[in-house]
Amino acid sequence: MKLSHNRAVLLMVAVTLMWATAGVVTRHLEHAQKFEVTFWRSFFTMLSLLLILPLIRGRGVFARMRHGGAALWISGLCWAGMFTFFMVAIMLTTVANVLVTMSLVPLFTALSARIFIGHRVLARTWVAIGVAGFGIAYMYANQLGQGVSMAGTLVALCVPIAGAANWTVTQHSHAQGHDVDLIPAVLIGAVLSSLITLPLAWPFQASSHDLVLLAGLGLGQLAIPCVLAVVCTKVLKAPEVALLGLLEVIFGILLAWVGAGEVPGHDVLVGGTLVIGALVANEVVSWRNRA
Repeated sequence: MKLSHNRAVLLMVAVTLMWATAGVVTRHLEHAQKFEVTFWRSFFTMLSLLLILPLIRGRGVFARMRHGGAALWISGLCWAGMFTFFMVAIMLTTVANVLVTMSLVPLFTALSARIFIGHRVLARTWVAIGVAGFGIAYMYANQLGQGVSMAGTLVALCVPIAGAANWTVTQHSHAQGHDVDLIPAVLIGAVLSSLITLPLAWPFQASSHDLVLLAGLGLGQLAIPCVLAVVCTKVLKAPEVALLGLLEVIFGILLAWVGAGEVPGHDVLVGGTLVIGALVANEVVSWRNRA
């Protein structure tokens, strides 16, 4: 049964809330280190999707994946990068830093599509890119001035780069008449992320408490919400999805604040407000123009 628009909006809000739990959950881990955290989350995501995919795509889904074309596997590689960079960054810097930086995906995508497949970037998007860039620069400059390590932030910056590459590849494939099935691509990403981080995660140090939390992330923070998000995109328009997706930043910062005592700094609040404000303004204008 097809979702109504209102139910799709509510479901997408729930999806962003599930996505936003990564930061607060990792703050309650006991022994697992950054690469081990990344490995277990990706591993449990892989296991979850191996069970979920046949239920929603049929038993032949894995056979069809072998003929998914280069775009499917490139998309999977991009997902692997996003999964890996995100969790490593979360373990190196604050949740707020990572989420604000990650929110640049739509703007990086616009630039990537302009450079690689010739999409025109509208004037309002250039303005949004400029404002968001200033917000990120302000945030980073203040942190440098305070002597804060930039390692986590630089790793976090790789997330929107990988995300932009992912969406550019899928857009190009769509233009060629071949749509990439995103859920199998997420599965490929989880498999690759697990394989990449396994040697770096060894020897394992995670406690049983850690494994329960990381299994919850794999199932409830990645596998299930990714499937639900694909369902929502069949009903909601792209600007609506982009706007609702920004709730992950707000939810994630609030959850880390309330659930782990991680108070965002003044520089993050100012820089983040500029970034989110630029994104919201750009998407609202796009939404109105389409309407």
